[in-house]
Amino acid sequence: MAISFSRVIDASLDELRLVQAALEEFGEAQRWSPALSYQIQLAVEEVGVNIISYGYDDESPHRIEIAVDSDADAVTIEISDDARAFDPLEEAPQPDLESGVADRPVGGLGVYLLRNMMDDMRYRRTAGRNHLTMVKRRDD
Repeated sequence: MAISFSRVIDASLDELRLVQAALEEFGEAQRWSPALSYQIQLAVEEVGVNIISYGYDDESPHRIEIAVDSDADAVTIEISDDARAFDPLEEAPQPDLESGVADRPVGGLGVYLLRNMMDDMRYRRTAGRNHLTMVKRRDD
């Protein structure tokens, strides 16, 4: 049986930090391993920061929906926002993994990291909202 966690937050870094703390408590209650908890929190933080930092062209208030379902086999995260359309699985630039660290631009590894950390990622745009779904199988 899946247990759910969900929050609708203002698109702000302060609110995102509150979600991180609540997710940590949720993971403890679900008996996630420390590694799984870290990966789930990192995924939510990476996507949330990118939405807040790059997704909006105006100063009007925006909301981000975060839903997490946890069962014995996997943790599924869905993040939904009203930012401009952006499919990170198709549109995120490929990171430079060949150059030395000092020669690489800052940033640009988030989607690459998520692709390597998550077991499945899907994107869809519905009714003016981005929906990114990420699945991490439980190995604990």
